[in-house]
Amino acid sequence: MEQVHLFTKKLKPTHISHTLSVPTHVLEAFPFPQGAHTMKFEAVDAIDNVWRFCLSTRLTGAYPKPVLLRSSWHRFVEQKGLAPEDKVLFFMETDEDNDMVRRYTVRAQRKVMILMGQDIWVDVEDLPLTILGFLPATVKPDFVFPDAVGLLIDHGSPESPFFCPGEDDVAGDSRN
Repeated sequence: MEQVHLFTKKLKPTHISHTLSVPTHVLEAFPFPQGAHTMKFEAVDAIDNVWRFCLSTRLTGAYPKPVLLRSSWHRFVEQKGLAPEDKVLFFMETDEDNDMVRRYTVRAQRKVMILMGQDIWVDVEDLPLTILGFLPATVKPDFVFPDAVGLLIDHGSPESPFFCPGEDDVAGDSRN
């Protein structure tokens, strides 16, 4: 399979709250039914979740002005926790033998740093815990932190910037 980059979009506040505008040239990659101005399609994200989007073009005007409708786009924005300045990337995977579209893929990324003058972007699914370098890239909602996490940050010492006095501190800390 060949992966073709369709477009990358750095998100603005209107993309977060309303619709995602799509470059007009991308319409060639979507087989709209004859006479239709909307088309539903599925795209797979970095962790193989399937997202259903509705691509729409306007009925009148000098050019089609394609957008992903809020009804389908906003769920993706909320689930990924997207914010202005994040970016989304859309790809199309085609069968090399006959150029048939096999599937669409979507990635949501956030800039985490600038390294040697280059922006470093990370998939949002990998963000909160992999920066520490020892937790899995994909953390399920029911993920339980390993005991090793407590060893890395000393919460029990009053000298620690993470110290938070509680009941254990009054009665004595049983960990010592």
